[in-house]
Amino acid sequence: MNPGCHRALPGPCRGTWSHRALPILLIATALLAGGCRDDSAIMPPGPTGSYTAPPLPARAQSEQSHAPTPAPEQCGDVTASLRPSADATGPALTAIRARGRLLVGLDGGSNLFSFRDPLTGALTGFDVDIAREIARDLFGSPDRIEFRILSAADREAALQQHTVDLVVKTMTITCERRRNVTFSTTYLLAHQRILVLRSSAVTGLPGLAGKRVCVVAGTTSLERIHREQPATSVLTVPTWSDCLVVLQQGQVDAVSTDDVLLAGLAVQDPYTRMVGPNLSEEPYGVGIPLGADDLVRFVNHTLDRLRTDGGWERLYQRWLVSLGPSPGPPPPSYRD
Repeated sequence: MNPGCHRALPGPCRGTWSHRALPILLIATALLAGGCRDDSAIMPPGPTGSYTAPPLPARAQSEQSHAPTPAPEQCGDVTASLRPSADATGPALTAIRARGRLLVGLDGGSNLFSFRDPLTGALTGFDVDIAREIARDLFGSPDRIEFRILSAADREAALQQHTVDLVVKTMTITCERRRNVTFSTTYLLAHQRILVLRSSAVTGLPGLAGKRVCVVAGTTSLERIHREQPATSVLTVPTWSDCLVVLQQGQVDAVSTDDVLLAGLAVQDPYTRMVGPNLSEEPYGVGIPLGADDLVRFVNHTLDRLRTDGGWERLYQRWLVSLGPSPGPPPPSYRD
């Protein structure tokens, strides 16, 4: 406010004004009043803005609650694989060696397992290093490898169509999948859990009733949520990083998948936390085309080496230490 607005007239001037001075006083008063005007009272209001809900990720789909799905098929020891062999002369291995590089399908957005290094742009992570060790044993160099990005729903088709030699993508070994592809021995044992914001009241599977949960399409996590908590609605997206985004934006109440994947999301956002007990065991295996028995045995040879030479433990300490103390590599199971 103009300081002149409340200034008293000088003492000596009081009572001495002439009629000729009155117009001057009126003009001065008008000027001072103009300086005291509150422009905000007469200026039009500024724009108030508008709120638009953020868009969902590309290819996101909502699935409403429905009747529980059947229990998964049982087929004995689902993790049993062929015994390891370092012989690289079989037909599948000969074709790969003639090509000069190993084609590996994986994810580009699973933190800790397969993701882009922000400094180099190179794919890195636990699954990436497992694949590189297979290439090392086959070619003598971990760099003789070509990565191809796959969604979870595309993993089996890529192996059936032979667009990749292997899938190393947090792929749970199941009886249903073994109809279409084969697997190595288990290289990591995960457990499905639930991730929520720290402010959430959800503490486990019962608390998801009436809530919205994000799950990646084509995963065993989706099947289990439908089967064990049919009172929830599900948003399916292509990648787990998409799930973190929609959780942060308040478009879902929780994310549910394997604890090792949720740990990767929690590393990116400390305002999230895992809750509830383990919902399942998820044995991860390297996916391999049916009939490529020589490749299965060779991959198992690499995994066996990593168990015995300390390589598996080094990879755990590099990538998965946020999960807690190492449980050690899962023991192999063989069917021959």
